[in-house]
Amino acid sequence: MAITASMVKELRERTGAGMMECKKALVEADGDLDAAAEALRKAGAAKADKKAGRVAADGRVVIKQDGAKAAIVEVNSETDFVAKDENFVSFAEAVADTVLASGETDVAALAEQALSDGRSIEAARTELVQKVGENISVRRAQVVTADGPLAFYTHGARIGAIVALQGGDEALARDIAMHVAAINPVCIDESGVPAETLETEKRIFTEQAEASGKPPEIIEKMVTGRVAKFLKEITLVGQPFVKDPDVTVGKLLKGAGASVVSFVRFEVGEGIEKKADNFVEEVMAQVQGGS
Repeated sequence: MAITASMVKELRERTGAGMMECKKALVEADGDLDAAAEALRKAGAAKADKKAGRVAADGRVVIKQDGAKAAIVEVNSETDFVAKDENFVSFAEAVADTVLASGETDVAALAEQALSDGRSIEAARTELVQKVGENISVRRAQVVTADGPLAFYTHGARIGAIVALQGGDEALARDIAMHVAAINPVCIDESGVPAETLETEKRIFTEQAEASGKPPEIIEKMVTGRVAKFLKEITLVGQPFVKDPDVTVGKLLKGAGASVVSFVRFEVGEGIEKKADNFVEEVMAQVQGGS
């Protein structure tokens, strides 16, 4: 059967594969579009499996909100170039919509959730890998619900934060979310600081103070002061408010008769060790078919 340009075009639109790949698949399928599409999907799955071991530390953070419920997701790519690709952006947005609608945050279970077009997230991810040529992963997702004001803030597509308040209003919640995105507090207040973290800092401060040779009572005061400073630096309520450093977040909230119930902050790639590839070796690997 003769393979026409319109057939190749239709197959490209259906699968996102390259022109030559589509033409080859159509020839092998004797012009059967469905069979060619299935063959390309299988090839795409194989490519996705091959790329799965590559570090994906770039990407996007997307937040979606519907009233008293908000969802935040991080979807990773290998490069910033792909993170800005319209196909990648659409996929990340669709994943966030699905998390918001389903409430599912377990990544393995989320992969089986259906997008609005009927495809599972995993099927859409595999097709996207084939289309953009990079490893793509849905790294994490979280849902926040609130009885009071709820708002979010995104800094570009790399950092996002959601804040739920008791008291106050949405404008205040958004301001606090902006602060969380910018300053990255560890927890809301001192009660949320892990005991082991506090003990480690106390030990370090004590050793530093003892090295000064000062009397024990002075050392105790020095350690107490340094611990108090440390707690102000890492707790949300102790930090100077990003829009008005003369006021702490705690005082801002108190003045509005509000308190923070919860917050969540995602930053693209945080905690992922990104391999520093040698450019020459990378090019040679591609030339030799190792990409």
